[in-house]
Amino acid sequence: MSPYAHLVSGGKATVARMFVNMANGQRGLVCQYDVVCFDEVSGVSFDQRDGVNIMKGYMESGEFSRGRESIRADGSTVLVGNFEVDVQHQQRIGHLFGALPPEMRNDTALMDRIHSYLPGWDIPKVSRDLFTDHFGLVSDVLAETFSRLRSQARSGALHGHVHLGGALSGRDTNAVGKTVSGLLKLLYPDASQEVPDDDLEWAVRLALGCRRRVKEQQKRIGTAESRNTQFSYSMGLDGVEKFVATPELQSEDSIGPDPLSHGQVWAISPGGPDETVGLYRIEVNEGPGGGVRILNQSPPAPFRESVRIAEQNLYARGAELVGDRNPREHEFTVQLRSFDAAKSADHTEVPVLLALASALLGKPLKGGLAVVGGINLGGSIEPVHNPVDVVEHALSKGASTTVMPVSCRRQLVDLSDDVATKVQILFYSDAADALRKVLHEG
Repeated sequence: MSPYAHLVSGGKATVARMFVNMANGQRGLVCQYDVVCFDEVSGVSFDQRDGVNIMKGYMESGEFSRGRESIRADGSTVLVGNFEVDVQHQQRIGHLFGALPPEMRNDTALMDRIHSYLPGWDIPKVSRDLFTDHFGLVSDVLAETFSRLRSQARSGALHGHVHLGGALSGRDTNAVGKTVSGLLKLLYPDASQEVPDDDLEWAVRLALGCRRRVKEQQKRIGTAESRNTQFSYSMGLDGVEKFVATPELQSEDSIGPDPLSHGQVWAISPGGPDETVGLYRIEVNEGPGGGVRILNQSPPAPFRESVRIAEQNLYARGAELVGDRNPREHEFTVQLRSFDAAKSADHTEVPVLLALASALLGKPLKGGLAVVGGINLGGSIEPVHNPVDVVEHALSKGASTTVMPVSCRRQLVDLSDDVATKVQILFYSDAADALRKVLHEG
């Protein structure tokens, strides 16, 4: 495809061929080519024990030392591999770097130097539909263009426009910047072209997702520095913080570790005599106007009542919850989504109130939370009659933390040891206390 790229198929990759031949001083592949691609990487191995260490040093700094000489090169490395099973099964039995050879497979230091993990399972296979019926240029022209663009950097487009979240380390920031730079060069080869915010945000989200996929595998192996993988960004100085997840980690009907968008909350209804415990997602949007409107057609009466009571509490306790913002000057739209057989969303006043406050503040709630609790018009928290069932259900849906009234504390002594060690219980005394404890600190 390109005279500037070289493909190394499975087999021995000698240090002399890759970096420098000590016998005659001839520079290796990383000095000769723009890109060195390892195909079927699971079958690749170095002839010397320190081959992987030399590669790690080169991936970090673009330099390697052999003998007394420190040599700088510009060749990028690409690792291409295949799973023997599907992605979901691979995640159950290991991690997504399982296709690497044994000496690299669990090396988290090497992983941390990989800027981007491109999910091959999302790339369409080559088919006739992808070919044009118009005139085209030979691949050498495209290869020459790409080679010349390598000398340019577009990561400056991020400065002043995009602010990356606190979960990103220095290596993460560097990796995202390089990936964004490459993507923008594909979209806008002319450096003088202005990049619209929509395209810039697209590139940032894609780069964050590809880098986060790397960090998630380190987290699976167990490195302490990779525990916080909640990558986020905001556009502009006053932009709302947005979180980026990888699709293979998400499940539509379970509670994930990442914060939802502001105005959204996972809620659990304790049910009642005729209904079991149920999981819901409440989504609130805010705009100019006044009042609260439910978007669901024919919403259940218990949920309508929960929304009404939450609205009145927001108006009555606005100063405690949202400071100097006046909720009466904003219109809220509420949507309910159920994920169980239960449909009434009864006794969900506290989750609705937290979603309203989150939307007005423009701040998301922490990830992994399931909120339970009712409140009356006077602001008093209602008791939960079956807190053990609620916690067990929250855990089964993926929650790492269950947020519930402090009055449940004594009843939770009946919680099994197995459940108690897998989920954190966060107690609150009133709505303002609950909001303080669940708001994401970003």
